[in-house]
Amino acid sequence: MKKVKRIKKEFELSLKSVETENTLDLYFYRPLGYWLACVFRDTKITPNMVTVISIFVGAGSGHLFYFNELACSLTGILLLILANLLDCVDGQLARLTGQKSEMGRILDGVAGDIWFILIYVAFALQLTHAFGTAWFFLPATFSGLSHLVQANITDYYKTLHLYFVSKEKGHEFRNLEQLKAQQRTMKKGLHKFFYALYEAYTGLQEQLTPALQQLMKTLCEQYGDDLPESLRQDFRRQSRRLMKRYIDLLTFNGRTIILFAVVLSGHVWVYFIYEGIVLNMVLWIAVRKHEKMCRRIGEKVASHAFG
Repeated sequence: MKKVKRIKKEFELSLKSVETENTLDLYFYRPLGYWLACVFRDTKITPNMVTVISIFVGAGSGHLFYFNELACSLTGILLLILANLLDCVDGQLARLTGQKSEMGRILDGVAGDIWFILIYVAFALQLTHAFGTAWFFLPATFSGLSHLVQANITDYYKTLHLYFVSKEKGHEFRNLEQLKAQQRTMKKGLHKFFYALYEAYTGLQEQLTPALQQLMKTLCEQYGDDLPESLRQDFRRQSRRLMKRYIDLLTFNGRTIILFAVVLSGHVWVYFIYEGIVLNMVLWIAVRKHEKMCRRIGEKVASHAFG
């Protein structure tokens, strides 16, 4: 019984937060990821090594999805599932071993984007070969750009949620000015280059969420880092509801349900419609509702409803 409790506690410590995990992650990817992380932590394998491996594994899916054949499609699906599993492992291994780093966080965010960009290219090439026109690269490009924005905002909202869980959980949530200040202290090199990309990433997040930025400014002025627990609970309750209803559809698990279906059916053009129209509508609704939530909480803060 003590061993079971110890494993359960350690498993929970390997997660960013149970509140930000969707059902498939919590009951499939994360338990397997925890097991692999436990295997790797007694080796010289680092979290960043796992991330790099996941990038190459996921890239294999893009190559296989070019071929409109059932065996290639099934193998590509399995590789993408494995890549996502490894993407879980790197973070869990980092938390279990204390090897968390800014570069690791940046690489982790880039990995999924690379997988899907290569998948969109593979779809465009497959359709170009089948129909004899390169016009399919236009919806592929739009899908890729849409995906980058969707993944950007999804990561932002999940990281923001952690900020309201606790100071420790939310330490990765920083604004653009804080990132610029840190980048100025870095020496020139690859790390600084990636950090500049991360700044652009954060800049887009802030531009799309003006009500959230105003709320965070108000909270900082009124409470500093010591947010009232009632405020934390109120924000988390509303944020969880939005994640379950909308934001989870923009995650790997949300989008791959349709992705796997269209790959197996052979009608990959359908995914461009799903990505470019359906998921962008979901993103618009999610941002709109999240901004409304932030304005509502901001009004409660102004009226001193949280003490």
